[in-house]
Amino acid sequence: MLKNNKYIISLGGSVLAPDEINVKLLKDFCLTVKKETEKGNKFIIIVGGGGICRKYQRAASLAGNVSDENKDWLGIQATRLNAQLLSGVLKSYKINVLFQETFNSKSFGKYDVIVSGGLKPGNSTDFAAVKAAVSMKIKMVINLGKPHYVFTADPKKDKTATPIKELTWEEYFKIIPSKWTPGLSTPFDPIASRLAKKHNISVIVADGKNLNNFKNILQGKTYKGTTIQ
Repeated sequence: MLKNNKYIISLGGSVLAPDEINVKLLKDFCLTVKKETEKGNKFIIIVGGGGICRKYQRAASLAGNVSDENKDWLGIQATRLNAQLLSGVLKSYKINVLFQETFNSKSFGKYDVIVSGGLKPGNSTDFAAVKAAVSMKIKMVINLGKPHYVFTADPKKDKTATPIKELTWEEYFKIIPSKWTPGLSTPFDPIASRLAKKHNISVIVADGKNLNNFKNILQGKTYKGTTIQ
């Protein structure tokens, strides 16, 4: 159960904008955040790159011998575009929102919501979310992505894969790649995971499209998802 009113959300680009922008989800998510801020809750939301990120990275690979660092920068710009979109919609609902291209806050100040994208090459927006948690001294990151659990294997490739409700970081490291590559698809990226373990930060992996489940997490109710700690 979460014990305070300050939350770090890593919102997957694969949920917000898998190919086209999911306008209904965008609207519903922003309305959910608005209702939660009216209860006194505050949010840092780090937004992923989604389909546009992978399209640009794929084009770069096909067109030339583009470095991983340059492909990462393409991804970072995609996350910031998605974050700017989310920030604008939240502001339209009269929420006090700060958009930051590079997250550097130590406190919420006068803002109810702070929105950011990726930070630097070599990791994903999951890393940015953990960095925000460290900076703001918040011990939990809620990862709202495509997988609604961490599975024992990739369920797209292995029909025997089963969901896991609780994991230690050591157990999680055994089932994910050890290195980061641009566009890596994994429930929570390995670089971010090592940083979370170092700072004793827990992560909840849950389905980003299930907003009722998201509200259950915030309210300390039973939820569907995996807790890594």
